[in-house]
Amino acid sequence: MTQLDHRPTPPADLLIRGAHVLDPRTGIDAPHDVLIRGGAIAQIGEPGTLEHDGEVIGGEGRHLFPGFVDPHVHLRVPGQEHKEDLDSGTRAAAAGGFVAVVAMPNTDPVVDSASILGSLREAARREARIPVGFLASVTRGLHGEALTEMAELRAAGALGFTDDGKPVHRAGILRKALQYQKLAGGIIALHEEDPTLSGRGVMHEGEVSARLGLAGIPSISESTLIARDASLARYEDGRIHIQHLSARESVEAIAEAKARGVRITCEASPHHLTLTHDALLETLDTRLKMNPPLRSEDDRQALIAGLRDGTIDCIATDHAPHAREEKEVPFEEAPMGTTGLETAFAAVYTADVIPLALLVSKLSAGAALMGLATPEIAVGRPANLVLIDLEAEWEVGEAGYESRSENCAFAGRRLRGRVLTTVAAGAVAYRERSIALQAA
Repeated sequence: MTQLDHRPTPPADLLIRGAHVLDPRTGIDAPHDVLIRGGAIAQIGEPGTLEHDGEVIGGEGRHLFPGFVDPHVHLRVPGQEHKEDLDSGTRAAAAGGFVAVVAMPNTDPVVDSASILGSLREAARREARIPVGFLASVTRGLHGEALTEMAELRAAGALGFTDDGKPVHRAGILRKALQYQKLAGGIIALHEEDPTLSGRGVMHEGEVSARLGLAGIPSISESTLIARDASLARYEDGRIHIQHLSARESVEAIAEAKARGVRITCEASPHHLTLTHDALLETLDTRLKMNPPLRSEDDRQALIAGLRDGTIDCIATDHAPHAREEKEVPFEEAPMGTTGLETAFAAVYTADVIPLALLVSKLSAGAALMGLATPEIAVGRPANLVLIDLEAEWEVGEAGYESRSENCAFAGRRLRGRVLTTVAAGAVAYRERSIALQAA
């Protein structure tokens, strides 16, 4: 994978025996032995037919998938390492079955110059346990006023650009960015929110916010900006990616734009696919506060339908760690954001909202959107794999987290589907404790 960085790790030499291999892209859906040699997939054979004099992992009763790729995470580096860092964030990603992630630039300082990006990539080559790519900001300091040096940032390795956490509110600035995109290349990823509509809202605007007496964020805050930016992208023939869709109107706006030939893609997050604002009636848990907010059941069903019919291109976590003390305040005062790397697969799988093959496909589809190679289980390909026990049940947070932060929306919930082993960029990046003992 180009433009991705991680620390040097010894290539894997191991045999995964008898796992049910499911790769929707290569068409494999049956039990197989998979031999990894020198970090690449060397052989795929019938169960029990391959031999290996090194490490053997028993895969019987488990599933082997192409590794997941998350195009939207916050690793909080530089400047907020008390929330997350390159080591902890990529460890959490590997524990969730991810073999590559793309980090957002809303850090301190903002990733808006080639020098900051360069130092960040150097740090990733020392600390990251799996490959990491970086988006740079669209505007300097995320202020929405002046564009960054997009060509220079691309040359320094930025996969693309985003002001995530904030919208590019001024249409003229986004138009200029789309014009520069023709020269610089790279995706422009957009956090869609009209601040004149969302205001000081802290949750979805609807019957639940009314009952709780909390300021709401209307769904049109998101969808109206999507419609605007799709029009700009069409006019400039630019390529845009819409982050963390949350509302029915947004899915409709994307579908309409795609029908008009706009080069637009989008993502949905596990929490929006599986939870609604009704959860806040049970408890005003600040771990359930994120932007965009959990919305209605109708919105959730629209997102699920959008995944099924292809309107929504991929699943992304928007992993957003916060320190415990930042979330242990009244709901209105807490920062937005939930962690999600360690629970992404299990949360959606447990909710049973889309078929397993589609879930596996959507969890890695973000790679191509970022200009990266999509993991595949095929001979000769780098080993980017995740071994999962679909039957294993576990309580989120019971054994702690690999992430530095604990603000997970699924905390305390029982989920099915446990990641046992992750092989990323040809190296073993994660082993669940029982697998580590068994392999030893």
